[in-house]
Amino acid sequence: MTIPLIITICILLLIAYVFDVSASKTKIPSIILLLLLGFGLKQIIDLLSIEIPDLVSLLPLLGTVGLILIVLEGSLELDLNKEKLKPIGISSLLALLPMLLMGIILAYSFQYFENVSLKLALANAIPLCIISSAIAIPSARNLSPHTREFVTYESSLSDIFGVIFFNFITLNDAIETKSVVSFIGEMFIILFVSILATGILAYLISHIKHHIKFAPIILLIVLIYAISKLFHLPGLIFILIFGLALQNLELFKGYSIIQKLKPEILETEVRKFAEITSEFAFLIRALFFLLFGFLIKFEDICNLSTLPWAFGIVALIFMLRAIFLKFLKLPLSPLLYIAPRGLITILLFLTIPIEQKIPLVNNALLIQVILLCSIIMMIGLMKPNSIKEPHPLTLMTDNEDN
Repeated sequence: MTIPLIITICILLLIAYVFDVSASKTKIPSIILLLLLGFGLKQIIDLLSIEIPDLVSLLPLLGTVGLILIVLEGSLELDLNKEKLKPIGISSLLALLPMLLMGIILAYSFQYFENVSLKLALANAIPLCIISSAIAIPSARNLSPHTREFVTYESSLSDIFGVIFFNFITLNDAIETKSVVSFIGEMFIILFVSILATGILAYLISHIKHHIKFAPIILLIVLIYAISKLFHLPGLIFILIFGLALQNLELFKGYSIIQKLKPEILETEVRKFAEITSEFAFLIRALFFLLFGFLIKFEDICNLSTLPWAFGIVALIFMLRAIFLKFLKLPLSPLLYIAPRGLITILLFLTIPIEQKIPLVNNALLIQVILLCSIIMMIGLMKPNSIKEPHPLTLMTDNEDN
């Protein structure tokens, strides 16, 4: 069984690589093809009556590691300067405001139809309100560089804001002054930890002489994230700060302490580290979506009791997105279509405490929302003018100048 399993995994990952390479030609996001490949594999295995162990427990593990690497990969591609302040501010608003408004609308809907408290309704609504950076970032790879950068900022920040909002709701019995003060304290703690850990890891990258250098760095990053989660701290903030700091070393060269990090050596090593991170991110991302596709059940896709809710939620997603894009004076295409739900939605759904789950928000609803959003994104990105789309904020500037 071992050798056939190795052969199968290798073939599947090579096919995933072909999907990734061919995405620029086919205009089909590789994530869609991975889900279909995993689903198709499950049908073949069922047809041949091959016994497979329960793989559900692997999903949170692959998802967590994948989320860390994907956000890290995206942040290592982002440059910071004065010209970037406006895109970061606009992307922050686009990541935060629709999520909050949609969360409130869904929560009141769940409260009304499921007869639950607003707090429980919010806990179940938030996972459906977050853009998945695991799908958005690789899907935007073939867009213009500026649009890809904007999508990376927005989706990464959406993940961070969503996780913070989710933890705040699920970990507090009541929303009161004490919980707000505790939340503010946690934010200061994670910022301090992020700055300290970034300095230590940067020092290790520039000073380790052993031929094995980047594997322990990645393990330390995952370890710091995992420990922060144990203390209910938003570890994705650390990942984003770490990646941005490494990518933008020139901003800190004026500080004497930076010289101890050997910035000339560090810049070279960071480029190598970014390449290794991309390789690892590809493997984990491919395995996660293959496994997710494998675990999708046909009856969940066709579940008629949740399908109206799924269509309603997806309609709300894109209606709010269109409104806020217009409000922020951003072009609808291609940004309107890049609002996928995926890895982060699944991870948060799996971490909802059992006593806080409501029957309506189940596997079928999640799968239907994820698939519908992915199909809409695929159709939108297949439009011939998507890749040539100029920077959204360039259009804003041009309009203001006129």
